[in-house]
Parts: sequence; C-alpha cells; structure tokens
Amino acid sequence: MKDSYDVIVVGAGPAGSTAARYAAAAGASVLMLEKDRDVGYPVRCGEAVSHDGVIQFIEPDPKWIASTVTKFRLVAPNGKDVIPRLDGVGYVLERRIFDYEVAKQAAAEGAEIVTKAYVYDLIKPNGKAEGVRVMVKDSKVDVKAKVVIGADGVESRVGKWAGIDTTCHIRDMESCAQMTISGIDVDEDTLDFYFGDEVSPGGYLWVFPKGRHTANVGLGVSAECAKKKSAIRYLHEFVEKKFPHSAVLTHIAGGVPCAKTCDTIIQNNVLLVGDAAHQVNPVSGGGIISGMIGGMIAGQVAAEAIKKNDLGHLAEYQKRWHKRLGWRHEVFYRIKEAISDFSDDTLNVIAEGALKLPEGKRTLGGIFRTALWNKPSLLLDVAKVFVS
Repeated sequence: MKDSYDVIVVGAGPAGSTAARYAAAAGASVLMLEKDRDVGYPVRCGEAVSHDGVIQFIEPDPKWIASTVTKFRLVAPNGKDVIPRLDGVGYVLERRIFDYEVAKQAAAEGAEIVTKAYVYDLIKPNGKAEGVRVMVKDSKVDVKAKVVIGADGVESRVGKWAGIDTTCHIRDMESCAQMTISGIDVDEDTLDFYFGDEVSPGGYLWVFPKGRHTANVGLGVSAECAKKKSAIRYLHEFVEKKFPHSAVLTHIAGGVPCAKTCDTIIQNNVLLVGDAAHQVNPVSGGGIISGMIGGMIAGQVAAEAIKKNDLGHLAEYQKRWHKRLGWRHEVFYRIKEAISDFSDDTLNVIAEGALKLPEGKRTLGGIFRTALWNKPSLLLDVAKVFVS
C-alpha cells in the first residue's frame, strides 16, 4: 500500500467493489480494504437478482449463475399458490464467484485491493476524516485519503466513526436465517416465497434453487417476533417438515435493515453505500443491485469531487441516490408498513383475489393493488414504482 490515495473503500462486497471500480475508472487512485481473508466470503445472502439489475454492471456468466429463474411462486398460509407473470428473467448467484468477478472489475480499472485488512478507526485529527487506521499482517498502519467510502455492512463502523446515524429501529430490522441444503427436489427455474405466521410472522420464507437438487432456504421475521421464537427455529421447523431428508451445506444468520435509506449517507468526506447506508428494498430485503447502484453513484461522485478539487461536490451523492432509487425505497417502505401486519386470513383472501385476476393482469403490481385496495393513498404509490 501507498501512504495515501484519493479514495479508500472499506469493504469488498458488491457495493464496495462497484464504488472502487467507478472511482478508479474516472481517474481516482483507489484502495479497497477487506477484513476477511477472501472477497465474497462468508456469503450472507439469498443470492437472487434480476437480469435487468445485473446487466447494468456485468455480463451474465454461467460460472457464477447457479440457476436461471423464469417465474416465482407466492404461497399463502392456506397452501394456495399464485404464480404472477414475470417479465424477464432472474438469477440465483454463486456469490463467492460473483463477488470475485465484481472485485476483479475494480482491479482492472486500477483499484488496489488488500484482504485481511481490518480497519479499526478513521484518522480524524480535526474531527474530519483524513484516512483510515488499519491492521494489516499484525501491523497498524495509517493510510490517508481525500474520500472514504464505507461499504462495511449494516453494522457500519465507518458510519458511526464519521458521526452518521446508522441506527435501524427494531421495527425495521429483520432477523434472518438461511441454510443451503442439498439432496432435495426443487424447480430450478422458480423462486418460492411462503407467507404466514406459521413459517415467518412479519416477513416471508424463501426457497431459491441452486440447481435441481440444491437450494438456499431462508427466512426473515420481524425482530419483535424473533424475541418470542428465533428465526433459526422457524427455519429448522420448516426444513424438517418440507425437506426432512436434506443435507445442510451451510448455515448463516444475521440482521437485514428493511428501512428507508439512512437520513444522511454522507458526512464531510465520508460516504456510505450498500447495507451500510440501508440501501435495501424495504419490502423484499434485497440489496445486491441497489447496493451496486449506490456504489456506482458514490464512486462517480467521489472521482468528480477530486477532479474538481471540491469536496463540497460530494453532496451530489445523496441527491443522485434519491433521484435514482431512494424515492422508490421510500414508497416501498410505506407499502411494507401497510402489509407487514396482515393476518393469515387477509393473506389468504389476497391470494384468492389474485387467482381471480386474468393471467395477463396477474402481475406483482396487480397483486399489490389487490392487497391494498382499501388503502387508496397507497395505490398511486404502487402505480409509480411498478410503472417506472
């Protein structure tokens, strides 16, 4: 490592790697630091993305695609399922390989990458970040930077050190658990979503295929519900009932912020991206592509600010994020609040209503409209996000 860079990115997930890539591509000198030994490990993710999302950043490659998805199935508490019309396709990723490839894009643009590099503080002699303090090979090193981008996950220490409020209210935090299991039979072109108090109160359970006989099976429940019964217990009960003879390959647990983007995602010369900025869809909990979009914008704005020699230009990041995706997440948050307390009876009624829709109108937007028919103020929001 050199003593100083234009931009230091903390965290080498998809959001961090994309920020590093775009900053370097625009001429900034970039260092990306990853605390784990390997980029892309451990995997804490359902691994599903849309083709339209991925294609913005990287050409689909069979080596990091576990399954190609052409439909998804919504399963109501009473067992009835709805298969909405899906325009386009999606993928279930092999995140370890995918994250490697995204990091390689950053390296190809000139970003330097160091793993097993534990950032333990910011350099802040006058209250403003001038770089990071990092432990590398048992040695403490200070590395200076004009801009620091925190891509260090939902617990973002970079954000806290910078004075950014990254607190997620307990009502907006999902307690999640996931297994990758094998020795099962699944439809490898279908994402399954289960709803109801028995499987995932206040959230949903997913079965995402990774080939014909393997799948990521996970769920998210509201943190309040998890106090009474843990997400892991709900998951074990479902797997024992649905896939009693499966072999468990991996087992992970953690929290996902199903909230609006943090009120502030920039403080002086520190920017947050991805989960660190709560750039997660509040309804689905999905954050890979939205985090990469946040990373792209942050990297571009950081390089522009350095080129202009005007760090005040960094304020553009928050404006561009809101214009691109932030406003949508605010709408999805309002939708989430409206549907999160639906009873099993209500969910069953919604499924019945969706099944009565003509197949051409049995879209995700159509199902949301059915669910929110008695909330007219939200119907316009639904139209906005699904039309756009």
